[in-house]
Amino acid sequence: MKIKEIFPVLEAMAPLAYAEDFDNVGLLVGNPENDATGILVCHDALESVIDEAITKNCNLVVCFHPILFSGLKKITGTTYVERAILKAIKNDIAIYAVHTALDNHPEGVNKIFCDALGLKNTKILIPKENFIRKLVTYTVPENAEAVRNALFHAGAGSIGNYDNCSFNSKGTGTYKGNEHSNPEIGERFEFVQADEIKIEVTFEKHLESRILKTLFQTHIYEEVAYEIYDLKNQHQNIGLGMIGELQTPMCEKEFLGMVKEKMQAGGIRHSQFLDKPIQKVAVLGGAGSFAIKNAIRAGADAFLTADLKYHQFYEAENQLLLADIGHFESERYTKNYIVDFLRKKILNFAIIFSEENTNPVKYL
Repeated sequence: MKIKEIFPVLEAMAPLAYAEDFDNVGLLVGNPENDATGILVCHDALESVIDEAITKNCNLVVCFHPILFSGLKKITGTTYVERAILKAIKNDIAIYAVHTALDNHPEGVNKIFCDALGLKNTKILIPKENFIRKLVTYTVPENAEAVRNALFHAGAGSIGNYDNCSFNSKGTGTYKGNEHSNPEIGERFEFVQADEIKIEVTFEKHLESRILKTLFQTHIYEEVAYEIYDLKNQHQNIGLGMIGELQTPMCEKEFLGMVKEKMQAGGIRHSQFLDKPIQKVAVLGGAGSFAIKNAIRAGADAFLTADLKYHQFYEAENQLLLADIGHFESERYTKNYIVDFLRKKILNFAIIFSEENTNPVKYL
């Protein structure tokens, strides 16, 4: 298996189209044409992790955080990023990052966070916007079912817990072909009026090329009439953060004690206690200060995230318990999920869990 043959498996777990625009995901370093010898899964692809990959004969490192985030103007080994990149290149090791592609996935970072805390009835906290498009096309009734089914198979027509979703209406189409035309119905230069079915389906924007290729292959007309629209609808199953409920309400101190134990946090910084029970909990792995207001609007009793600054604790506005449990800690079980996913999909060589603790924050 070549390294590039592993990418579809990684994309099935964390589609690159789900990543935020600012992010740097996918293959960051290495030759995708090389034969894969093994996969090392880590949180951060530091130099020590590259050493571990060399020792364990793994030439693909799958990391959560991208070691290359912004552009480098030189690579001289003077920073921890440059040293890791140089060692990876020198030893023919590829580095692939998933980051916000997995953050936004409904089974990704925040679902893992919720599961660790035993939260039920979970849903996305900040649904992804500007991600849904609509295809409208027209065909004769005899061709409509074939077109619909092909579009469904290509990924169109999924809405929340439902698939094969479409809207169909009857109408009359007209056309007249020129001397270069080869009409399916009627003759050249003939004005044709035909009964047609208007088919409307939604799809995720990264599927557009596949959807259109399928449409052109399945449609019987020489020239296919279609329209594509950007929709304002939020994608209810993709997005940042998650909110769920504890099976049984807990007092604030007991709740934070449980969080500290479950997430193995070295310490928790939190806003003042409000003396009210905690049941509805919002989470956002990593730096999540931007989602405080979203958690309040969602009616959360508590919001767990990381990297909060001093003044951001005021933003709790005495409406919820705001807690910073640590960046690494909030994403602690992510690489476990990646390893488990890959081991189920790839059976012919080793998927190894990195033993390096790359958390840069230490506690007394």
